[in-house]
Amino acid sequence: MTSEPLLASLEPFIKAARGKKAQEIIVLDVREMTSLADAFIICSGRSNRQVTAIADHIKRTLKKQAIKPLNIEGTGQGHWVLLDYGHVIIHVFYEETRRFYDLEGLWAEAQRFEIEAAATEEEVIDSSQPFRGREIIID
Repeated sequence: MTSEPLLASLEPFIKAARGKKAQEIIVLDVREMTSLADAFIICSGRSNRQVTAIADHIKRTLKKQAIKPLNIEGTGQGHWVLLDYGHVIIHVFYEETRRFYDLEGLWAEAQRFEIEAAATEEEVIDSSQPFRGREIIID
């Protein structure tokens, strides 16, 4: 399976994360590495309140599209919120916590895509425009 269908299937999840100005959004394609999920979406917030706001926004936005999580963990502290949607797991980190746990390093063999942050609120609302991502190749 190529990355285009995977990225297309992740579009609602990525747009939801971009909706609350999540920082440093990375998609890891882990289909060949684990049966836990097809992809991890990793993003950051600049404060524990922003982390919680991003996670709440993702949950509410996807619920409006009839996409419901299997489980959500970590909303109390706002350091690392995990939203499990089955084929995709979204990790919303406080910046320092993200650096400490380094999931990108742990899953270094996964194909990764860097997603541009939303420039404006209109860009997030305009669902006719696909998100922009680029593949990151680590040697």
